[in-house]
Amino acid sequence: MVDFTLSPEIRDLRARVTSFMNEHIYPNEDALGTEDDQAESLMKDLQGRVKQQGMWAMFIGPEAGGTGTGFLPYAYVNEILGRSPYAPRAFGCQAPDTGNAEILLQFGTPELQEKYMKPLIAGECRSFFSMTEPEVSGADPTNLQTRAVQDGDEWVINGHKWFSSAAEGSKFGIVMACTDPDGLPHRRFSQIVVPTDSPGVNLIRNISVMGHVGKGHGTHAEIRYENVRVPFTNVLGKPGDGFLIAQKRLGPGRIHHSMRWLGQAQRAFEIMCRHVLKREAFGGPLAEKQTIQNWIADSAAEIQACRLLTMHAAAKIDSGADARVEISLIKFWGAKMLHDVIDRAIQSHGALGVTDDTPLASMYRNARAARIYDGPDEVHRMVVSRRILRRFQEGGVYEFE
Repeated sequence: MVDFTLSPEIRDLRARVTSFMNEHIYPNEDALGTEDDQAESLMKDLQGRVKQQGMWAMFIGPEAGGTGTGFLPYAYVNEILGRSPYAPRAFGCQAPDTGNAEILLQFGTPELQEKYMKPLIAGECRSFFSMTEPEVSGADPTNLQTRAVQDGDEWVINGHKWFSSAAEGSKFGIVMACTDPDGLPHRRFSQIVVPTDSPGVNLIRNISVMGHVGKGHGTHAEIRYENVRVPFTNVLGKPGDGFLIAQKRLGPGRIHHSMRWLGQAQRAFEIMCRHVLKREAFGGPLAEKQTIQNWIADSAAEIQACRLLTMHAAAKIDSGADARVEISLIKFWGAKMLHDVIDRAIQSHGALGVTDDTPLASMYRNARAARIYDGPDEVHRMVVSRRILRRFQEGGVYEFE
C-alpha cells in the first residue's frame, strides 16, 4: 500500500513554488512567449530570483549544484511547474538539460562533469539530446544509423538526426551513435558528448511543428554530423552503454513528463470550469448542459486516475523497485489524458478555444506531441502487455502492488 500523504516539507516546497508562479510566471507568460532578447532578459531575471529563494535545479542534489532533496519531492513539484511552459526553465529544470545533467553525473568522467555538467546545472549554458533520425523509426532505436568510429584517441561521427530539441544556441549535445555494428543489438550504441561548435556539426533547420517554429530552447533541430571529431574520452560510461544510459535517462524522465502533464491538464480543466460557469447559451450557462457536465466529470476522473498512477510509479522508483510496467502505463495513459482534457476545454470555448487569446491552443499542440516523444503510446502498450503476459506464461499472475 502506497502512502500518498504529502510530508510537511513537500507541502511547504509546493506552496513556495505556487507562490512564485502566481507572482512571477503567469503574469509574464505573454512577454516570455515573444522569444526575443527582451524575453531572454526577463527569463534570466526570473532565474536569478529562483536561485535567491533556494529553489533552483530541484531535479538534482546540492552535491551537483542543485537544491533537490530526492526523486519524489521533485515529482510533486513538477505538477506545479508543468502548468506553464516557461516555468521549468525559470526553475532550472527544463528538458533536455535535466536528463543530460543526470547522466553526466552518473556516467561522465570528472573532466566532462567539470566542463559540461556544472555550467549546465548552474544555468550558464544549454544542451540538447540527439537520438531520433528521420530515416528510421524512433520506436525501434536498434536501427539508428549514425556511426561513431574510433580513430586513435578520437571519435569520428557521421549521421543525420532530427528533433534534437534545444540545439540552437546550446553549448553541447549528447549524441547516440553506433560504435559496434557487429555487437548485440543493445550493445551496439554509445552516447557521446559533442560540443555544438565542433567542425562538421551542421544545423540544417529548426523544424516547424504544427505551424510553429520555436527559438533557442524551444527549437527542434535537424542536424547532420559530417566527420565530427571529439575526444574518445567524451563517451559516457563505456562504449556500448548507450541503451543502458538511455533507460536510466528516460525512465525517470517519463515520470517528470507525466507530472508536468498533470499540471497542464489541471490548468486546462480550471480554465474550462470557469468559462462554462459564465458562458450563456440556449437559455442558461453552459455549466447546466449535460454534455458539459459529462466532460467535467470525465476530466476530473482521468486527471485523478493519472495522478495516482504517476505517484505509484514514482514511489516504486524511489523505493528501488522495478517500475517499468508502471512507467509505461503512465506514459500512454497520461499522454491520452492530457490530450483529451485539453480537447474538451477547447471545445467548451468554441471558436475562442482555437485562438491564441487563451493558452489552450498552444497547450493542445504540445499535448499532441506527447503521444509520440519518449516512445509512442503504442510501444508502451506493447511493453505493458508483454510483461504482464510473460508472468502468465510462466505459470503465475501479474500482481499490481
